[in-house]
Amino acid sequence: MAVLPDDERFMREALELARLGVGLTSPNPSVGAVVVRDGSIVGRGCYTYEGVKHAEVLALERAGEEAARGSTLYLNLEPCSHQGRTGPCAEAVLAAGVKRVVAAMRDPNPLVNGQGFEKLRAAGIEVVEGICQAEARRLNEAFAKYVRHKTPLVTLKAGMTLDGKIAPPPGGSESPSALGAGEVAAGWITSEEARAHLQELRHASDAILVGVGTIIADDPLLTDRSGRPRRRPLMRVILDSRLRLPMESRVVKTAKDDVLILCSMAEERRKQELEAHGVRVEQVEMVSADRLTPSNVRRMPSRRRTGTGAPIKPDPSPGITPGGRPDMRKVVERLGEMEITSVLSEGGALVNWAALAAGIVDKVFLYYAPKILAGTGSVPFAAGEGFRRVSEAARVKSVTLHRFGEDFAVEGYLRDPYE
Repeated sequence: MAVLPDDERFMREALELARLGVGLTSPNPSVGAVVVRDGSIVGRGCYTYEGVKHAEVLALERAGEEAARGSTLYLNLEPCSHQGRTGPCAEAVLAAGVKRVVAAMRDPNPLVNGQGFEKLRAAGIEVVEGICQAEARRLNEAFAKYVRHKTPLVTLKAGMTLDGKIAPPPGGSESPSALGAGEVAAGWITSEEARAHLQELRHASDAILVGVGTIIADDPLLTDRSGRPRRRPLMRVILDSRLRLPMESRVVKTAKDDVLILCSMAEERRKQELEAHGVRVEQVEMVSADRLTPSNVRRMPSRRRTGTGAPIKPDPSPGITPGGRPDMRKVVERLGEMEITSVLSEGGALVNWAALAAGIVDKVFLYYAPKILAGTGSVPFAAGEGFRRVSEAARVKSVTLHRFGEDFAVEGYLRDPYE
């Protein structure tokens, strides 16, 4: 079908409306719609989960019966064709007498996936697909991953120096064993602009994931400080094999059923103590020995030695140790069961490697500051066995670069959430 000169302009209006729903629609998609009659917008709609009604229905209602008949409807997602919390939106479009529908993309939901378009075309409505499709797909990529696989989109985030260090050598604080001493000693690597953008990533996520080592070192709050409204609190998920989370940590002090500890073994008394403070504690399966190394990485002989003649020892992992850490695949499966559609992983070097090794990472958002820490003692982005060959390395595709003051960020995908 023919694309008209104003189609992109009106689609961008629909996308802006859809973005207003970020944080308010999960586990459903963010959708915006505009109704256009004689070159002017006569109705607008933005979906929110609590509002129930879908964006196209709201836009048609606000346009009114007379203006809607013979109009063009623009929306960033195909009208649904199945019964869910509401009736099929394709039926509402037909009933309103819309003449033309312009949509950015098909609904990735297997229950729809083109059937809404088919119903409209069968009724004689002109349907145009693919206007601003790339933007639309990116906006709802978490929904696409979740609705197709029932597991969340996992984004691995890190802030680091140009030489790939996320922290200086540990122990630089006057009280290195004190809660939060790591952050005091290290200071911020990335700029204020980059850290402000991180809050936007958190706002767009259902959960944030860290290891207990991060809590002990930095004592972070792990909250969404974007200032924008959200339907559900950001779920703060902590991997803590043996429940070492300090009771005096800020996450415990501020817990309101929005802190979840996933452990591999739970001492009942400690569990009850945490639950009394509003912290949820659940056990997940431990990673098995054959899952400690990714399948495409050749395991090296145990007799291998360093250049000094000393055997290579496994990396120590506070809270996430080989043979004792929670299975990362089980972790994302459990979060999917909780209707968590997107997870922002902000762990340290060991959690980063555990996520990569388990193959759960869908995309990365890596901030770089124009600084060089150097030294073998500084903490690398990922610490663990690692990929042994360049040909086996995790490959990042569809890379986009962003600038934040003097910092820059690399955004890219290890796996297409629409595949």
